[in-house]
Amino acid sequence: MTDVKVPWESWVVVCDGAKALILQNAGDTELMNLQVRETLTQPNQPTREIGTDKPGRSYAPDGLSGSAMEETNWQDQAEEEFLKEVAGKLDELVHEKEARRILLVAPPRALGALRPNLSADVQAAISAEVAKDYTNLPVDQIERHLAA
Repeated sequence: MTDVKVPWESWVVVCDGAKALILQNAGDTELMNLQVRETLTQPNQPTREIGTDKPGRSYAPDGLSGSAMEETNWQDQAEEEFLKEVAGKLDELVHEKEARRILLVAPPRALGALRPNLSADVQAAISAEVAKDYTNLPVDQIERHLAA
């Protein structure tokens, strides 16, 4: 892993498709002291409870040939909506808290879903991205992984 610098008062956003931790470094670059400022979570329901019906079928105009539709993955849709919410939160950080340095930590898939929703101001504030899933780790372990 590349050496990630997290200077004093930098923001660290650790997220995946269902949870986001918004942390701020109260320590310095050498001795990180991440403080949780906010936690966002998506209500996690199994796909069977979100979806309502089995996938449909489509028929060709001749009425003879048909094909099955792919089932909507409600979990994926919920994750995308959640990541849009996280992007909005990052925008608030930049505009209201005047965040100038944000370290974004998320699994590659979440980073990919997050990027198109980030404003230019947020993109300018992101100092580094770490393509790892640290969302379910305690804060001290997140610090250890980032300092490694």
